[in-house]
Amino acid sequence: MIPIRQFTENVNRESAFITTRPRLFAIAYRYLGDAGEAEDVVQETWLRWERADRSAVVNAPAFLAKTTVRLSLNVVQSARMRRETFPGLWLAERDDGSTGLDTAAEQHEAVDLAVRVLLEKLSPAERAAYLLRKAFDYPYRCISEVLHLDAAHTRQLVRRAHERIETGRRRPVDITAHQRLVQAFLDAARTGDLAELEGFLAADIPMRRSA
Repeated sequence: MIPIRQFTENVNRESAFITTRPRLFAIAYRYLGDAGEAEDVVQETWLRWERADRSAVVNAPAFLAKTTVRLSLNVVQSARMRRETFPGLWLAERDDGSTGLDTAAEQHEAVDLAVRVLLEKLSPAERAAYLLRKAFDYPYRCISEVLHLDAAHTRQLVRRAHERIETGRRRPVDITAHQRLVQAFLDAARTGDLAELEGFLAADIPMRRSA
């Protein structure tokens, strides 16, 4: 027989999800534009919710919504980022959709060179906004949430980054920071899990307020 406390917790957990489910589907559909994929994301959100430590969750609807957003972005990125490329810096795709990078070593070298340019020419805030927008196709509102900046500011950062990549002065690059960002990017592109990369980029911004 299931203990009463556990039974009650299970009911509350399920009730919170069922109540929020229509909103979760709407969130997923807004990102994906496909009802089947949105339904899959909602189901995965439920599985994450089942495994979550409820004692650490202050606001269940907010937790569920945030999980749905991240999972939806992962679906988008898994489709778009297998090429490990973004306009203006990474290698262009061939007509057959491949990147032309035949080995892991070539992929690593291409990312290594591109990341070096970002570190040499962009501030931490510009680099974070540009990378999330151009490499992972993040909506500006999501970049704002990750970097704790308003949407207008993130748009300015991306525009400024474009300009500085073309004409900006080069600055010395810290070897350790370079290696860490390359690895974080490759891990995110390979697994589709961007939480670590988001944290790395956000933590690098002084006060998370200015470029």
